[in-house]
Amino acid sequence: EVVTEDPETAFCTLADREDLNLEEGSIHHCLYQFTRNEKLSETNKLLCDVCTRRHCGPKKNLKSEKKCVYTNAKKQMLISLAPPILTLHLKRFQQAGFNLRKVNRHIKFPEVLDLAPFCSVKCKNVAEGNTKVLYSLYGVVEHNGTMRSGHYTAYAKMRNMNNHLSDLVLRGESTQALETEPVKGQWFHISDTHVQAVSASKVLSSQAYLLFYERLL
Repeated sequence: EVVTEDPETAFCTLADREDLNLEEGSIHHCLYQFTRNEKLSETNKLLCDVCTRRHCGPKKNLKSEKKCVYTNAKKQMLISLAPPILTLHLKRFQQAGFNLRKVNRHIKFPEVLDLAPFCSVKCKNVAEGNTKVLYSLYGVVEHNGTMRSGHYTAYAKMRNMNNHLSDLVLRGESTQALETEPVKGQWFHISDTHVQAVSASKVLSSQAYLLFYERLL
């Protein structure tokens, strides 16, 4: 969605991004890179309707490429609507010549994730004045193997029903929950028909491919 915003707030976030611990190889670093401010210049310049009208006049055909005016611009992708369920898909491959190579590097991820530094200051379903948008981890998908073959397993947390989350999912109401700690529960590792109880530290050390978080605040 392309939105025309006040230049003073267009690139502002709910929480200060400079306070983040941007350790390379962490989910915070990945999100920071994905939502960083980018400069559009040279061949990436933005088509500016206002500049085109100013240069060519309002009656000119703006679809004619020769008459269009392109200008330098800034672009930033921020979250405009905090979801009840947050799913993060990590890119686990890279180009190596003509082949694709699996990326096995461990990416650190927390049990409680604050999404506020990556949300627009005008995030639609965050109460005014809130500077935190907290999520609790409840599921992880892990892939073992190579690009050609392998095995998927999962970690899932058995926990109590979150009534605040239900309100958010079913009625779109902003959650009023005050919890800032991970949702209590027992973690399990699932591999085909084998299910085993595991510790949270075991989950956090996994080679995550997909991360599933539920909203707390």
